[in-house]
Amino acid sequence: MGYGHGVTETCLLLLLLRRATPWVMQTILRTQGPSRSNKEPNRKDTNMSTAIRPPFTYDTALAKVQAAEDAWNSRNPELVSLAYTKDSEWRNRSEFLRGREAIRAFLTKKWEQELDYRLKKELWTFGGNRIAVRFEYEWHDEGGRWYRSYGNEMWEFNEEGLMAHRYASINDVPIQETERRIFPPERSTAQPEVSS
Repeated sequence: MGYGHGVTETCLLLLLLRRATPWVMQTILRTQGPSRSNKEPNRKDTNMSTAIRPPFTYDTALAKVQAAEDAWNSRNPELVSLAYTKDSEWRNRSEFLRGREAIRAFLTKKWEQELDYRLKKELWTFGGNRIAVRFEYEWHDEGGRWYRSYGNEMWEFNEEGLMAHRYASINDVPIQETERRIFPPERSTAQPEVSS
């Protein structure tokens, strides 16, 4: 069944995000729907980093985790860095970072080395302005060797919904390419692309 010319950006977003929680869907409809005001939403805020603010509920914590997963799967250091405060502090494995510029540089190097990176995050617990997640991601090096990286993160947010602290512990396990289990969503050629 084809799509008529009357299909709006909202309908396409709803199709693409059919797994999203009801809260995320309501947020999308408020900011992207036909009834929006003349004021355009901030296009840089595609990961809803400031739309989802503490104190977190179960639904908003889930939405924050999903937004982070989506942003990291973009492998866009500029986009991802916007979810953090200008002076955000990280511990990533044995590296200690401070500030968006350091985060941006770190992510640029990361995705130059971890090829075909694909991530899945899961909410572990939350409270107030903090969220804990567990995650796994798969990638390969330049030699074609595949890995699955397992980890846990603790996040702390400021009142604007930007992450001020991120503490990540991560371990890598070599896998065969045939053992992969995290793949990008399949795109149907029948559906038009949605531009951001």
